Amino acid sequence: MTINQQRRQLLTLAAGGAALGVAAKISGFSLITRAIAATESGGVPKRGGTLVVSWGGLEPQALLVPGGGGSSPFQTSTKILERLLKLDDNLVFQPALAESVTPSEDFKTYTIALRQGVTWHDGQPFTADDVVFNATEHWKAISAGIALKALEKAEAVDPHTVKLTFSVPVPEFFLKSTLAGQYQLVLPKHLYAGQPILTNPLNNRPVGTGPWKYGNWVRGSYVEYARNEKYWGAGQPYLDKLIIRWWGDAASRTAALETGEMQVGYSNPVPARDIDRLVKSGNITLDTRGYENCAWAVTVEFNQRREHVKRREVRQAILHAIDREFILNTIYFGRGKPAVAPIFSSNPVFFTADVPTYAFDPDKAKQLLDQAGLPEKDGKRFTVNLLAAAWFEENAKLGQYLKQALEDIGIEVKLDSVDRATALKRIYTDYNYDIAISNFTAPVEPVPVVTQFYTSDGIVKGGAFRNATGYQSPEMDQLVAAITIETDEAKRKALVQQFARLASTDVPIVPLIEMQSYTLARKEVQNFTTDANVQGTALNDIWLAG
Repeated sequence: MTINQQRRQLLTLAAGGAALGVAAKISGFSLITRAIAATESGGVPKRGGTLVVSWGGLEPQALLVPGGGGSSPFQTSTKILERLLKLDDNLVFQPALAESVTPSEDFKTYTIALRQGVTWHDGQPFTADDVVFNATEHWKAISAGIALKALEKAEAVDPHTVKLTFSVPVPEFFLKSTLAGQYQLVLPKHLYAGQPILTNPLNNRPVGTGPWKYGNWVRGSYVEYARNEKYWGAGQPYLDKLIIRWWGDAASRTAALETGEMQVGYSNPVPARDIDRLVKSGNITLDTRGYENCAWAVTVEFNQRREHVKRREVRQAILHAIDREFILNTIYFGRGKPAVAPIFSSNPVFFTADVPTYAFDPDKAKQLLDQAGLPEKDGKRFTVNLLAAAWFEENAKLGQYLKQALEDIGIEVKLDSVDRATALKRIYTDYNYDIAISNFTAPVEPVPVVTQFYTSDGIVKGGAFRNATGYQSPEMDQLVAAITIETDEAKRKALVQQFARLASTDVPIVPLIEMQSYTLARKEVQNFTTDANVQGTALNDIWLAG
């Protein structure tokens, strides 16, 4: 059996295990995965060197944004701070700061055995008290939302054991996904207790347990990390120094990859049109692995506080004016697929195609708007402010396309294509838009990362990548609440698919294109895709050959 055949077989088995919530218990998987990674990377890791990494977006607003902030701060913080579990690129839960997470028979209590001998970067020991503090003051209060709403008690049984008690049953896959999730980083209690978490100055110079220690942040350019000589991972990290650098435009990133100034670019670092040329040079590798738990989409969001677009029939009509195939082929060069629902087609556990869809049909869009009492008068029905969050150049191009598409059905459009900081403020704090073009990430487990775009508790003024539309539905809230406590996997799958159908009916926020995510790396870079979410990889086991 070839390496690729082994990987496909493992992925199939792991996805099945994950659906049962027992992926972390499948014996032998982690050993096989590491063996495959070692074979692919060409042998024994080499020590030393400096790695320069970037991604397809811009500089974060802070190195750590507790509770969210988007992909950029997630990437910078996860080199320093760690989670209890991680999900590898075979969709198998692996130990991180926790060695095991074990449920009781009724799924109301979970016992967490912590890794021993771990220290914070300032030399203080990592203990159960740190996890208890995070569970109650950080995760439940800020970052996990509905995922930990039922948490009644977190207690330290001993210095290396934590017990979480819930008021209702909590599905195992759901809890493990939460603990391995994007926002459940473990912060040091001795530095954060009694201090504000969201605005703590340490968020710009974090202290963690991870393989890399904060070194220096040159605003507008790069952040530098130093090797953690006392990291719990034996012999890791292999590199001496790590630099995450930001380039202001995609063309500059393309040039940096070509010259070797950048060695790895994650999350679509260059325009799709440049990929083939870069790969044909023989110096650069294209890899689409590492996005199994962080599928991306470009979205349109309808502000429920604004006239016209707050009406469901208007939103549905507008969707019929959008040619997703044209967007895919023209803006994304065919790298992706039209989205069906907020549960993406790449989701091996919960996806269903049995949802309402909106075929491209401008005549039908016009007819539905007429029926909604919004006929054309002098060539215009009404005016909207369309805000394109131009942190990706594709978003800006999509804004230009949507302006034309909406004007073709009589909707006048005022288009604003704005930078990252302005977009975050206008969409998620000021709610200053009618229709917004943004993005979201969809992991395999939809709660809370996906569902919080649709639930009332996802409305957090200033909370990036949550429910900025203001959409509220008692039916939706009840449905998501039911998903969080259903421990029967078949019933839980049916509830998630019901969520997808309701979201695709009310359409307050709509994924348009499931973007094909990819990494580009110089040939000398080894072992750069071992997580199911490469944006959050700690880069502890990456190394340079030659």
